[in-house]
Amino acid sequence: MAGTRSPPVAKKVEHAMHMFSDVRVDNYYWLRDDSRCDPDMLSYLRAENEYADSVMSGTKPFENQLFAEIRGRIKEDDISAPLRKGPYYYYKKNLLGKEYVQHCRRLIADNKAEPSVHDTMPTGPDAPPEHIILDENIKAQEHGYYRIGTFKVSPDHKLVAYAEDIKGDEIYAVHVIDSESLKPVGQPLKGVTCYLQWAGNDALVYVTMDEILRPDKAWLHKLGTEQSSDVCLYHEKDDMFSLDLYASESHKYIFVASESKTTRFVFSLDVSKPQDGLKVLTPRVDGIDSSVSHRGNHFFIQRRSSEFYNSEVVACLVDDPSKTTVLIPHRESVKIQEIQLFRDHLAVFEREQGLQKITVLRLPSEGQPLNSLQAGRSVSFVDPVYKVDTTESEFSSSVLMFCYSSLKTPPSVYDYDMDSGTSVIKKIDTVLGGFDASNYVTERKWVSAADGTQIPMSIVYNKNLAKLDGSDPCMLYGYGSYEISVDPYFKTSRLSLLDRGFIYVIAHVRGGGEMGRQWYENGKLLKKKNTFTDFIACAESLIELKYCSKEKLCVEGRSAGGLLMGAVLNMRPDLFKVVVAGVPFVDALTTMLDPTIPLTTSEWEEWGDPRKEEYYFYMKSYSPVDNVTAQNYPNILVTAGLNDPRVMYSEPAKFVAKLREMKTDNNLLLFKCELGAGHFSKSGRFEKLQEDAFKFAFMMKVLDMIPEYSQERL
Repeated sequence: MAGTRSPPVAKKVEHAMHMFSDVRVDNYYWLRDDSRCDPDMLSYLRAENEYADSVMSGTKPFENQLFAEIRGRIKEDDISAPLRKGPYYYYKKNLLGKEYVQHCRRLIADNKAEPSVHDTMPTGPDAPPEHIILDENIKAQEHGYYRIGTFKVSPDHKLVAYAEDIKGDEIYAVHVIDSESLKPVGQPLKGVTCYLQWAGNDALVYVTMDEILRPDKAWLHKLGTEQSSDVCLYHEKDDMFSLDLYASESHKYIFVASESKTTRFVFSLDVSKPQDGLKVLTPRVDGIDSSVSHRGNHFFIQRRSSEFYNSEVVACLVDDPSKTTVLIPHRESVKIQEIQLFRDHLAVFEREQGLQKITVLRLPSEGQPLNSLQAGRSVSFVDPVYKVDTTESEFSSSVLMFCYSSLKTPPSVYDYDMDSGTSVIKKIDTVLGGFDASNYVTERKWVSAADGTQIPMSIVYNKNLAKLDGSDPCMLYGYGSYEISVDPYFKTSRLSLLDRGFIYVIAHVRGGGEMGRQWYENGKLLKKKNTFTDFIACAESLIELKYCSKEKLCVEGRSAGGLLMGAVLNMRPDLFKVVVAGVPFVDALTTMLDPTIPLTTSEWEEWGDPRKEEYYFYMKSYSPVDNVTAQNYPNILVTAGLNDPRVMYSEPAKFVAKLREMKTDNNLLLFKCELGAGHFSKSGRFEKLQEDAFKFAFMMKVLDMIPEYSQERL
């Protein structure tokens, strides 16, 4: 099946690693080169890329057809839902044929009126003119990779600070420009993260990283001064902790948080007195995680502990943070995910039974005592499974803006009137190419895991094509780490699978956050294998429920989801036809033993510290590179990015080299390594679609679903 060209063979250089009287031999350790310029390593990566291209050359016309089809669904000239901020509407604009966005604004003619859900931004000839503040397309012309990580307007709207990454290594330069003349203000801040906030109109707070790319220092920069004279507000020396930076919705405070995987504490900076520096707001207590918001004379604190694992919301006086009043108590079945504060309201984003909810509570007038709050109003949603995203809203208004989508509903931005309960749709992403949501069915199914736990799956298919008799092709997606929830979101490229009869499923396995904090706790550290066995149970259940068969089952995971792919590949290679592992974290044990690798130290609370014997042997028992054996494997596609700071390219490279050496089958194994991108692949919006087209073509080649004419044409 792999054609005439034979796959590359990586040279073997024995590298023995000793620990706890155990010896592991890694013949491909040499592939790790932190300078990323070793000629042998680069020539191996290029050989793999050339091999992948040669294997897929026969299906290139079909891949091109898929790409055109996926791109053809995108309305290329479009604007985002405008966000009302002060006297302006701010929005992003896409242009026909362009990879990147323009950041724009328009003056609001009557900006003294109270914002309403019925407001619309006028765009006609009589409307205030559009002003383009930043055109990423022009900036990106000089670079192979280009990403704006942050775009922040000063409180008086006269300046804009933005952070740009031109390599994909997530190290940014911050530029400040005059928002009208677009002229630069001062010199750019170099070598920083994209964590950036305005402290008033003439100062910025930003964060820098140490040599293992851990955000460890917060700085105050006064505009017009040299970066070298900036004041360090806080230095987090504990390498288990990383800094976070955000502003209160009221714009009166900036918060610097220091967090590990289990603990988070917060400092505040009064924007009117930045020279006073940071004040401790919530103390550093092991196992307590707090996030803070501000309104009037109160701080609102979302607090999690081992006792209150799904979080509670408490309030304290700005002048006395030690005395707290409970506003929303902890509930066993409802997890508080996030809160958003307004002048008169509190919006609470929650999860119950794996589904997201928004509850809105009215607050007493500013300055009045905050006692326990009255029962709130819930926003209602239509689909059985869906995804809700928070967006920035105007603090002084009663309008909550949020984004709703589902497996069959394109992203839809709503303005919700928190007083009346009225929802007004502001923007639905246009999907071209004859898309009709009524052709698709979304479902939710529960699966019994090995230990009896019920695992939810979200399912979508085209009701006119899916036969539901076990003969349909199926794509099962999983992640299951860091308490991240993979909610059932819409993706236009996925329609190219659904409209060819695929059933698409998300397995909400433990290690994620879908079912509350304990869902995560039961899929990490010494319970990590639950993530893998849950996924296998979901796959077996899909076969049992006649959604597909082993011969038609494709699975995919990225990053920590790539670890999931590597683990289930070794555990149950017989269960899958195709496995797609994107930027996969597959050399878990070796990486976690090396504190010089980015992210390692902070990750010990996620995977365990293998310098302790119990964790060493547990991680060794599932770490994908360590468990490749001489057996038949399914068809596999692995991807990587050379500049990736989150998963070193050498992890997937070693995994592929070892699979090539050990596997006993003739199935396809392809490795695509982007030599000019990082963890999130290429930076342009159309370039990213090319990767989906390649992946889908690979899957359909293996499943023999590519029409003859496509293979012969050209």
